Amino acid sequence: MKSPLCTLVGRLLALLLLTLAMAGLLAQRAHAEGEIAESYQVSGSVRADGTLMMTETITFSDAAPDTLIQRIARIEEGMDFTRYRFQISDVAATIAGEPVPVKTSRDGDHTVLTLNTHGAGSRPIAISYSVVGAARATPQVEGRPASTRVVWRVLQGLSVPVKQARGSIEIPGTITSIACQSGPPAAQTPCATWAGGTHQAPDPQFTDRARGAGESITLEFTVPSQMVASNQDLVQRWTLGRAFSIAPVPLLAALILLLSGGAALWLLHRTLGRDHDHAGRVIPVAEFTPVAAGAVSFTVLEDVRPGHVGTVADERVDPVDITATLLDLAVRGHLRIHELPATGAHKPMDWRFERLDRSTEELRAYELLLLDAVAPADGSQVKVSSIETAVAPIVPAVQDSLYSDVVQQGWYERRPDDTRSIWITLAGAAVALALVGAGLLVGLTNFGLFGLALIVIALGGLFVAQEMPRRTAKGAGLLNGLHSLAAQLETQPTDSLSKQTEYEELSSVLPYAVVLGGRDRWLAAIAAADDDPEVPDPTDLTWYHADDDWHLADLPDAVRAFLVAVSGELYTR
Repeated sequence: MKSPLCTLVGRLLALLLLTLAMAGLLAQRAHAEGEIAESYQVSGSVRADGTLMMTETITFSDAAPDTLIQRIARIEEGMDFTRYRFQISDVAATIAGEPVPVKTSRDGDHTVLTLNTHGAGSRPIAISYSVVGAARATPQVEGRPASTRVVWRVLQGLSVPVKQARGSIEIPGTITSIACQSGPPAAQTPCATWAGGTHQAPDPQFTDRARGAGESITLEFTVPSQMVASNQDLVQRWTLGRAFSIAPVPLLAALILLLSGGAALWLLHRTLGRDHDHAGRVIPVAEFTPVAAGAVSFTVLEDVRPGHVGTVADERVDPVDITATLLDLAVRGHLRIHELPATGAHKPMDWRFERLDRSTEELRAYELLLLDAVAPADGSQVKVSSIETAVAPIVPAVQDSLYSDVVQQGWYERRPDDTRSIWITLAGAAVALALVGAGLLVGLTNFGLFGLALIVIALGGLFVAQEMPRRTAKGAGLLNGLHSLAAQLETQPTDSLSKQTEYEELSSVLPYAVVLGGRDRWLAAIAAADDDPEVPDPTDLTWYHADDDWHLADLPDAVRAFLVAVSGELYTR
């Protein structure tokens, strides 16, 4: 149980602590009340060049705070993604007329003035500075003289509240309008009074009621520009909406660029990339020539090989051009394709190549390259499953030879791959420049849509670059002939070829059908030509041999698998 003495001591300590706390609160309140400025007086002037000279005189009824801080904004947000920038300079301060040091620093978009006012008491504290950028140009109205609007927060960012504020600004002329707003910076209301431009009050002046710490008073007035020049520093503020403005001028500029750029690309291709005029000329490539009643023979009229067909038709050497060439070399008697026996139920099909000497016709350079690769003269065997090792290294040389050959034949003025490469390089450079230009436009202006239009036009240039290889008149006529042959391969009755040489005739059509279309119907025709379906046909075709139990009915699937396997081995790794 506690003794009476302990209880008494505890109560005395509690009373002492309560007394000290109340004393602290009273002292704090008294201190806070002493940090309210009794008056805030502004006197300023505007020079002819628009520079605003400001002097603020702050008086406390009792003791001034130890430190007085004022935050002056260097940025003010404007309309339409703009902002005004101000230069604050010539900062000085006095206490009762005696100069005192002012610490100047930057905090974000503010200039911070810090004064050591310890011991200032009730003596007046004056802060002065100059402002460049407060004089703004007003929109020009036809028939009226130009004017300048001066806008400045004559009270702003003060660390103490003020009981009353007043002030006036001297100007070199007569104002034409005046307004005054006060309160928190984001929610200002009209000041108590303001006047100017009258006989009694020629200069702009204002008074206002008590204002809290950090609140502001904004005074603005208009004067003729011939008396006060504008010195505003107005900059565009970046936003996504501003960068891609749909205002009439940026939008119209982007539309004009798209239309003119598209027209320029069209004109470029029409002038430099369109085939030479062939006046509707058709150079027949091959035809089905009647040889007897109801029978025709497939005859190649021009020296156009299946490898040429794709290169002339689409200006590129594609995988199908090379596989069709291998098939054509076999059909023409330079090699034979052997289908190998399956090594397992789930193993893919495979083939080997055998070199033949049944033809004495001269081979093109690209054909000889392929023949030597798949069926070397030394008799070594190459399988489709290992064709990548034998043929892949010479594919670039085959393509190079084919491109040179179509120029030598007079179908192109210059190699399609060289023409395409030059234009793609130029278009790529245009895309890079367009990206840089668009980035600058988006970052610095409101013409972002114009920048996007630049990129679209440059990308269009990449597309047009693919179409710039230009056929000669002879090449254009040959292209028409290829279109005609493609139509015939899709419509010509497959059972109309001479029965005496039906296998050979159908086989000679097949390489062209591979690149022009109609492959499956001609493969089916070869299978249908078998006059003894029950008997195996492992060697009925001179160019394709298989196992002893193989039938011509197996040919369509076998050739399709062969073409896929060769292309896959050469181009998918």
